[in-house]
Amino acid sequence: MNKSKLAIGLLVVGTLTVVFGTVIVFVGPIIIDNQIVKNLVIDPKNEMSYTMWKDVPVPFFMNVYFFNVLNPTEVLAGEKPMVEQRGPYVYRKRIQKQNITFHPNHTVSYLEYRSYFFEPSMSVGNESDVVTIPNMLVLGAAVMMEDLPFAVRLMISTTFKTFKEGPFLTKSVGELMWGYDSKLVDFLNKWLPGMLPSTGKFGLFAEFNNSNTGLFTIHTGKDDIRLIHKVDSWNGLSKLTNWKTPQCNMINGTAGQMWPPFMTKESTLPFYSPDACRSLEMVYQREGIMEGIPLYRYVAPKTLFANGSDYAPNEGFCPCRQSGLLNVSSCRSNSPVFISHPHFYNADPVLLDYVQGLQPAEDEHGLFIDIHPETGVPLNVSIRLQLNLYMKKVSGITETGKISEVMMPMMWFEESGYIDGEILTTFHTNLVLLPKVMVYMQYCFIGLGLATILGVVLLYYRKKVREQTLFPQPRLTNQHTGAPPSIHQ
Repeated sequence: MNKSKLAIGLLVVGTLTVVFGTVIVFVGPIIIDNQIVKNLVIDPKNEMSYTMWKDVPVPFFMNVYFFNVLNPTEVLAGEKPMVEQRGPYVYRKRIQKQNITFHPNHTVSYLEYRSYFFEPSMSVGNESDVVTIPNMLVLGAAVMMEDLPFAVRLMISTTFKTFKEGPFLTKSVGELMWGYDSKLVDFLNKWLPGMLPSTGKFGLFAEFNNSNTGLFTIHTGKDDIRLIHKVDSWNGLSKLTNWKTPQCNMINGTAGQMWPPFMTKESTLPFYSPDACRSLEMVYQREGIMEGIPLYRYVAPKTLFANGSDYAPNEGFCPCRQSGLLNVSSCRSNSPVFISHPHFYNADPVLLDYVQGLQPAEDEHGLFIDIHPETGVPLNVSIRLQLNLYMKKVSGITETGKISEVMMPMMWFEESGYIDGEILTTFHTNLVLLPKVMVYMQYCFIGLGLATILGVVLLYYRKKVREQTLFPQPRLTNQHTGAPPSIHQ
């Protein structure tokens, strides 16, 4: 084969390789992004992502901690409550979507059912453990009735005595969680239907187990990936009616499981929580890595549960008390129930002065969500919330004794989950390794192409040098003198 033709061929191949590698530099990220969009759309054809969305196969757990009241008699006498944290009592949470219906406007409706199963091996204690907490039926009702005529309050107090309901409950963890028999509950459900959130046994989580979170309608992302997972309506509502301002009644963000892809550090994580009866929003804190996968950590801002005085946009969630408390009485049958971070983390320090035994710490009591920013898929989640009861002495209701006005923590829970196992491996392969391989390929092509071009140039140069050495050019001389020709000749 002619060496000149071979050199030209290699030069062309090298140039094309460099061009191809350069094209991959610019086209590669676009291809990856298009694949992400294609695979994230909520569509039964996207087997992996659809299965993750439908059945949420990652392990989810709920850790429950109770605040056992150590001095109930002294509290009735007006002394400061003293509590000790008991737990965790760990429950495996199963989430499954049912009644899935796709609509022509690129939305999908579903009911999400949740079930809890006690995990003794992961718990510190058993569901048979006995703890003492305030009796919401008595102390909560007392605050609700304090503006009624004195005679009515006396009658309510007599009713409590008739059914042997005292200001504090000493029950097993299982009873407090999932319900216990109460003649008072039966009486109220019969004569005052709708006053209590549940019609069966009364328990803090009785209405959550084997129930759904309401009818969600969310965007599939098929027409616009920026809308994927965002809530279109909840129970047919595009806005709430619990709160006092349009802003507070907005249903913002997603349903709290996934978010739109291609997030930046300026992005936030808005989501609607039926349990909190409002939309919440988390903000970027820092970058991180989990099992080789890059992530953004989002946390709750200090303004999340701030009162209207400290953060004006929250005025619509009032009547407010100290910052760090969310009044959810409007969606909890007007019971004086408040949500906060555990141990009053990020709350007004005065709340810690009312109760002994609380020690807030960010690592243990702050909530966070770790997100893979390219896909909007959570890698590690820890949502921590505390349930509090506002208590005070109410004249006419003797069960309240001389209780000092206090925001009493009853229990807190942490719902957590993380991607692991086969799902983590698939996620890492498709979204970390393959993009890296593409990056290495583009530089390999460019490097190989440049090396080929450089090799051809060096060979051509060496060939020229060798030819000049073997066949030197003759010097022109004067035919008569042998001297070089003069420029004047």
